[in-house]
Amino acid sequence: MKIERFAEGISLKRSVDAGTADQRKAVQDIIHAVRKSGDSALLNYTERFDGVRLEEFLVSEREMEEAIASLTAEQLDIIQEAADNIELFHEKQIRNSWFTTDDTGTMLGQKLTPLDAVGVYVPGGTAAYPSSVLMNTMPAKAAGVERIVMVSPPGKDGKLSPAVLAAAKIAGVKEIYKVGGAQAIAALAYGTETINKVDKIVGPGNIYVALAKREVFGDVAIDMIAGPSEIAVLADESALAAEVAADLLSQAEHDARACSVLVTTSTSLAEEVAQEVAKQVELLPRRDIAAASMKDYGRVVVCGNMTEAIEAVNELAPEHLEIMTNDALEVMAKIRHAGAIFIGRYSSEPVGDYFAGPNHVLPTNGTARFSSPLNVDDFQKKSSIIMYSETAFRKNAEKIAAFARMEGLEGHARAIESRGVNELGK
Repeated sequence: MKIERFAEGISLKRSVDAGTADQRKAVQDIIHAVRKSGDSALLNYTERFDGVRLEEFLVSEREMEEAIASLTAEQLDIIQEAADNIELFHEKQIRNSWFTTDDTGTMLGQKLTPLDAVGVYVPGGTAAYPSSVLMNTMPAKAAGVERIVMVSPPGKDGKLSPAVLAAAKIAGVKEIYKVGGAQAIAALAYGTETINKVDKIVGPGNIYVALAKREVFGDVAIDMIAGPSEIAVLADESALAAEVAADLLSQAEHDARACSVLVTTSTSLAEEVAQEVAKQVELLPRRDIAAASMKDYGRVVVCGNMTEAIEAVNELAPEHLEIMTNDALEVMAKIRHAGAIFIGRYSSEPVGDYFAGPNHVLPTNGTARFSSPLNVDDFQKKSSIIMYSETAFRKNAEKIAAFARMEGLEGHARAIESRGVNELGK
């Protein structure tokens, strides 16, 4: 790891992976084919990309039962407890419609309505991510979304991961399709003979999935285009080097472009952590990925004092921030930009990835300066309510008409005056 002194302009930003011209063209062709040929295109792309010819996309109840039966009671209990924690956290985010009436009788308000249908993309094939199922479906469920659709690419056996299906069952997802890649995003956005379209698409995926989400945005909503994972650890001399190093590597093993940064006021800790990272990375099964990440994007930033260290973190605006200092709560209060904040030595980042309850779908690449974790609000829309009273109308009609004429919109003014503006006040 590179050890450096803090300097203004510090950043986690990497160049945004917008894909190659060939990748973008391939995604556009896939989307066009799905819009034109529907299920036939999905079948062909699934055979081509996933190596399996399916008879149908919909996961059957029998497949669900077999998946659950293949897991141990302990595994099912862990998924259930994680789901309960995530559900409880997101239920506290629920906001209700509100209305207020003034002394003229005018009623104003805001009506909150859950989205009708949401599509959840879960990576699959050789990987299994039951945590992605829970994190993307539970806030939608808490928001009151009635139709939650899950898509995931099948393995060579034509099936989805048992852990993924068990998580979906626990989360209450009833509509699950064995389809992945850009073709799955196209199906969710525009519909096919089998899959009805949705209003919003959430969930992580590879570059083709990300590019497809970019392409369909506007026809449907999306959650975000997430970049490689990142973590910043803000620590003083009280932190333990072995634990800090382990937490940095927990993100480095995700992706060779993942960022892991230690911001510290302790030179000795900086040196110890660098040594621990070099030692621990050799013991990881994914050491090649983690080592590449730490070589290219791992760094240690040494600051002169805690004020400077906090400034560095706020400039970084990291996806994950761990605070390991003597006065961690006081430090937390001064953090303005971070996707999720983990406080104290027992709040290791994987606690949030899987189990604590807060969402692990977080803003990356500096977007924590203006973005939030996935939450219940992402699955609701708001309508403004205006019920103007006659008294308020009579009082303000002339002002409204005058405002419209300031903007050169005579039709707006006349719409007000059609209600007898010249007679108002008589």
